[in-house]
Amino acid sequence: MSLLGFAPQRTTAQEIISLYTAEIPNSKASEVQESGAATGVLKGITKPTLEYYKPAADKASGTAVVIIPGGGYGVVVYQGEGINIAKAFAEKGVAAFILKYRLPSDAIMPDKKIGPLQDAQQAIKLVRESAARWGIDAGKVGVIGFSAGGHLASTVATHFEKPYIENSQNTSLRPDFQILVYPVISMQDSLTHGGSHDNLLGKNPSRQDVELFSNELQVRANTPPTYLTHAADDKLVDVDNSIVYFEKLRHQNVPVEMHIYPKGDHGFIFRHPGWMEPLFAWMKQNNWIKE
Repeated sequence: MSLLGFAPQRTTAQEIISLYTAEIPNSKASEVQESGAATGVLKGITKPTLEYYKPAADKASGTAVVIIPGGGYGVVVYQGEGINIAKAFAEKGVAAFILKYRLPSDAIMPDKKIGPLQDAQQAIKLVRESAARWGIDAGKVGVIGFSAGGHLASTVATHFEKPYIENSQNTSLRPDFQILVYPVISMQDSLTHGGSHDNLLGKNPSRQDVELFSNELQVRANTPPTYLTHAADDKLVDVDNSIVYFEKLRHQNVPVEMHIYPKGDHGFIFRHPGWMEPLFAWMKQNNWIKE
């Protein structure tokens, strides 16, 4: 399967699931309309969903992954970092769920900084609670995120002890593993990606919010096992985001593996078609996919 470019055509998945069956939390009435389906780069999302790609029964490992595409918290690169990735995981026996999440916006939500996290937590909750229906092991539900989607994936992997959604069943919101691809990790000025920072927190956030969403500061001993990959020459999201996160994880004795390419810049998955092979090797070693 090629990850070399965007394909303009949407591919039909097995199922598209509304993330919320009742009222969408932290939302308000607006005239905002979703757009971008023709290009696979979405904006104006007000009704978040999961798009399910089911692995073949003879390959299914019981593992599931929630896929969080990037786009600087301004768009969602749904085709290139969603559909292409879901197909690759399903081919390896992993049930793949692409998260179409609400982008932070004062027009559609009272508190924009927690909107994406609510959708990511709800995705983990929904997949875990529906595990039996989809033939998934509820203890093998992970997350993968790209760029700003990597920030959201690392947020859900470090903020799981506080539910930002209704969770009366006390379902675990902790991903069992996190895979972060050229991720934005920090909201601190020295590290962050400016567009992601401003879109999520605004141009002049409080020091408290900056630290809360700087996920390198939120690592604990119970942070999920982690796979990081980045290009050293990334000019959009500095590789130090991954390096600092790796160091914080290592010092907390969290299992972490990191692959840094010398060249490839941001979005290197479209130029390095074999980039998933070491990722799949890591997943095999951890019994998340079959030999």
